[in-house]
Amino acid sequence: MAENKIFAGARVRRIRNGLSLTQTAMAEALGISPSYLNLIERNQRPLTVQLLLKLASVYKVDLDELQGEASGSVAQLREMFADPLLAGELPGDQELIEVAEAAPNAATGILKLYRAYREQSSRLKDLSGLLSGQGHMAALSDARLPMDEVREVFENRPHYFARIDEAAEAFHAQLSATEDSAAALKDWLRKEHGLTVRALPVHVMPDLRRRFDRHSMRLFLSERLSLQDQLREIAMEAAQIAFPEAIAADLDQLAFSTSEARRIGRFELARYAAHAIMMPYGAFHSAALRAKYDLDVLSARFRVSFEQAANRLVTLQRPGVSAVAFFLMEIDHAGHRLRKAGAQGFPQARFGGNCPKLNIHATFSQAGQILADRVEIFGGGEFLVLARTIDGPRANFQERIRRTAILIGCDAAHAPETVYGEVPIATVAGGTACRLCERQGCLARAEPPVTRPLGLDEMVTGLSAFDFQ
Repeated sequence: MAENKIFAGARVRRIRNGLSLTQTAMAEALGISPSYLNLIERNQRPLTVQLLLKLASVYKVDLDELQGEASGSVAQLREMFADPLLAGELPGDQELIEVAEAAPNAATGILKLYRAYREQSSRLKDLSGLLSGQGHMAALSDARLPMDEVREVFENRPHYFARIDEAAEAFHAQLSATEDSAAALKDWLRKEHGLTVRALPVHVMPDLRRRFDRHSMRLFLSERLSLQDQLREIAMEAAQIAFPEAIAADLDQLAFSTSEARRIGRFELARYAAHAIMMPYGAFHSAALRAKYDLDVLSARFRVSFEQAANRLVTLQRPGVSAVAFFLMEIDHAGHRLRKAGAQGFPQARFGGNCPKLNIHATFSQAGQILADRVEIFGGGEFLVLARTIDGPRANFQERIRRTAILIGCDAAHAPETVYGEVPIATVAGGTACRLCERQGCLARAEPPVTRPLGLDEMVTGLSAFDFQ
């Protein structure tokens, strides 16, 4: 210790400031002059062995805290300043050490900001590809999040999982013959596995939808959930107990690259399995054909929500027993796309789903009402689209409810096969997305197309703020 000089001015200053002491007060307690303490805090004098021991005894300071270096922060700061954007800014490591020593919290904040910059930079690399790919999703960078990978996999494949559907039908046949699916599932869980289900009030479980206590073998559900959503949570638990092998087999086919993506994928497949139990494929397929895909009728017949029936409708693609190929999209008030699914993969190239004229945006002003349109896409393609809002868990007083909107659609050629095609409905002239659409005179245009030059004639003003040639 006598051979190695210890310069720890910043740490001594932090100790003093933390105790709200003046230099005079601390110097008096340590038996040194205020001017000498000032030199120590400015790293112009090292700490002696006697001062180290005095600091430890008077202020109960850990000696390791005074002798150690912020090596971890220095290494991370060194890596940050090796970035080409910052290379050459510092001649050596001395300033990095001073920053890490004198202001460790600020150093941590700088590192967090740099990591956020790197992540956003990686995620924006493919922006030009997304805008110019005529609606096709470009390959994302290696830095994508696990949730991004899961969404890409589920959105670009047929939304039908044969093993899960077959296992769910077989399991449903074992349940008690009753119209109350929730009662039948609860009875099976209790008799076969000693598991009971209980709904808890909001103040007991304020932040969770569900919680499974393995010790007491109880499944707790939030009272915020509707009866249909509670049923889905019960069915998810039953599916993972009754046929985990089928879920695992279909999960393996998706070949996720990380364990986190696989965990999220397993949850999505459990959700799919719950719908398959609540609405067995054969029975739901027959009912859908007879009802001409009337979602209100299907919701009432199977005692499920509109959202659950719509989700099940897009899965009816069993070979030899298929139905109209529906696709689905869900967004929130701000226009964030939360989910996409489709029997043949979401028809991104022809439909897109980003046009502001779609009825999914208008439905927020008519909550709970189904809006039906025919959408004629610029460049080819016509679709029948239905949209309706769905409400999330029940909110407390003065808490805003979580409301999203679902769009479910199919090729307009299949409209006569549905109840929604039996009456005349409006035809909307839309597009895949404003940046890819060249429709002239569109009142709803929000961005200019990337494929055409802007019109800059000062003598002529078009209907849109983004006139183009």
